[in-house]
Amino acid sequence: MSFRYLSPGPQRVFKDRFTTKVDEKKQWFEQGRTGEIGLLGLPYSKSSISVSQASEAPQSIRRALGFYTTYSLEKDHDFTDVTMLDFGDAGVHPTDLERTTKQLQESVKEMLDAEACSRYILLGGDHGVSFPSISAFHERMGRVGVLQWDAHHDVRNTKDGGRTNGTPFRSLLESGALKGEDLVQIGIRDYSNAKEYGDYCARQGVTVYTMADVEAGDITSIVKKEIQRLKQQVDVIYLSVDMDVVDQAFAPGCPAIGPGGLTSRELLLSVQAASCDPIVKAMDIVEVDPSKDFRDMTSRLAAHVMMRYMFQ
Repeated sequence: MSFRYLSPGPQRVFKDRFTTKVDEKKQWFEQGRTGEIGLLGLPYSKSSISVSQASEAPQSIRRALGFYTTYSLEKDHDFTDVTMLDFGDAGVHPTDLERTTKQLQESVKEMLDAEACSRYILLGGDHGVSFPSISAFHERMGRVGVLQWDAHHDVRNTKDGGRTNGTPFRSLLESGALKGEDLVQIGIRDYSNAKEYGDYCARQGVTVYTMADVEAGDITSIVKKEIQRLKQQVDVIYLSVDMDVVDQAFAPGCPAIGPGGLTSRELLLSVQAASCDPIVKAMDIVEVDPSKDFRDMTSRLAAHVMMRYMFQ
């Protein structure tokens, strides 16, 4: 039986014959299928210090890709040739943090072992997921350099609360998966960190750019300079984008919002500048809580961050 207007099944979406949306370039991973970008959700936020439903972000950001096209007016290029393979979401345990950390790390390694893609995007979750993810890249790809966009150092002690979304980089440094001289923090915000944690970063040799440093210079120049420095000493570079680096006016859907952060344009330009170099193989996007968002502003910005990374 055929229908003229009735369309049982998936939701009907308007289609313009000349327009390709970004989500149309996404395929589910199957054995033997290859693509340029590997996408994996790390939907865990129970380790968050703030009340958070960031575990819902992978699906929210995926949906946001459907709002945008593959055509760049600024570059006058249509990136329809870029294919994204979606590996789905890693499994998590409802109560066991250590078991979940192990499962997330194993899931990232399984994606890398498939050797189906040349670059990768990980969608958190809170920032705690960066510990197992970066650890997996260290195991599979060698010495990792990290550019971290963040309002916070995320090197809290683990005695006061165990592993949380405030401890991933302390965990990485203390486990040996990351060296202090290979970590660059960008956008660290005033009145948002304890003195002890700034001192800890200094002792570890971490390179820190505060918002005052960003305002005094050019964020794209900072990124390019640090990429060139890291290239001399690491095997692969990983970008870790905590969305609370952005001012609350542009990213209201973060558990730890605050004033005085980056503009959305500064974030997009700096991620694009970093992503141009072939040594950059992965990026995670964390701390988007759809339940706190307004009109999907933060998820849509996260989708644009993905696009700046993907479309070079």
